[in-house]
Order: sequence, then structure tokens, then C-alpha cells
Amino acid sequence: MSPRRPIAEELRKDKIIYAARVQFLNKDFRQVSMRSIGADVKCSHSALYHHFKNKADLFYAIVEKDFSDLNRLIEKTLQEASEPEEKLSLLLLRFIEFGLNNQRQYEIMFLTRNSEAGRLSQRAASNSYQHFTEIVRTLTDDVKPDEILSVFLSVHGFVTHYCGNVQSFQEAEKAAEKHVEFVLKCVKINRS
Repeated sequence: MSPRRPIAEELRKDKIIYAARVQFLNKDFRQVSMRSIGADVKCSHSALYHHFKNKADLFYAIVEKDFSDLNRLIEKTLQEASEPEEKLSLLLLRFIEFGLNNQRQYEIMFLTRNSEAGRLSQRAASNSYQHFTEIVRTLTDDVKPDEILSVFLSVHGFVTHYCGNVQSFQEAEKAAEKHVEFVLKCVKINRS
């Protein structure tokens, strides 16, 4: 086996994920097939099974990558500020920005309710929410789990309200800043 083969396979897997992402962004989960994805990457649909067990496995790989991107953005954001209040403010704004700049992806990540696809999204969403919870807990004083949920639902609700009504975060940036300012008034920031 050539040492280049794993690299070529990984590139091919990325190409499959890209083609599938485009289809899932434009069609309902049930309308996408392994055959149509194979046609987009110019290979037989059976070749896709070398990388993915089935369409659900492929869908989960896409959603998992999206949540990984969101989590990386959150981590990067935490490095940009020094004070807890500023970190939390940036965290909430970046979450909104991610959602409004990636609206269709956000819908797939958080709002997919199709039975099979929804279960797959929910697993990755739960992991991401746990990450969000841990960060908020470190930045706030005596915060209760239901209060963290309220903070999350507040920014999530903001994103879902504006999805489809704006093209990007930039159009809702002032409202997002005011919203985050309001949310921060409701949370006790860790001053130590």
C-alpha cells in the first residue's frame, strides 16, 4: 500500500462530505440519497459506503463538524477577552453571529426535527450545549442549570427569530448587541 493512499482517501472523504453538505442544505433529509451524493462526486453510491455506513452516518459527520466549528469559535472567542463579563458578552455575540452567518447550517444543527436526522443532530447539539454550559458556569457566580438554559435559549431564540429575515449577522448586529447587553443584566458575572 502506498503511503499516499490514506491522504487520497481522506481527501475523497472531505469531497463526499462537501457534496453531501450541499445537498442537505438544499433538500430535506429524506430527499437526499447516497446515489445522488455519489453522482455529485462522480463515483458509485456503493463507493460511499467505504467511508460511511449509511446516509445517517454521513449526515452525522456533517453535523458533528459544524458543532466542532462552533466549539472552536467559542474557544477562540474566550482567548480574545480577559474579563469574565467581556468573555461572556463575546461568547453570546459570536454564537449569534455564527447562527446568522450560517443560517441553513444552524437550522440543520439545532432545528432539524426529522426523526432520524433529528436524533443525529440532537446528540451533537447536546455535546455542544454541555460545552456552552461549562463555559458559562466558569464565567458566572452561583449560576443554576436552569439559568444557563435560559441564557442559551435567549441567544438561540434570537437567532431563530432572525433566521430567514436577514441575510447575515451584520444586518442584526445592533439588535444582537442590545440583546446580549440585556441578557448580561440578568446574569451574575464572576468578578473574582
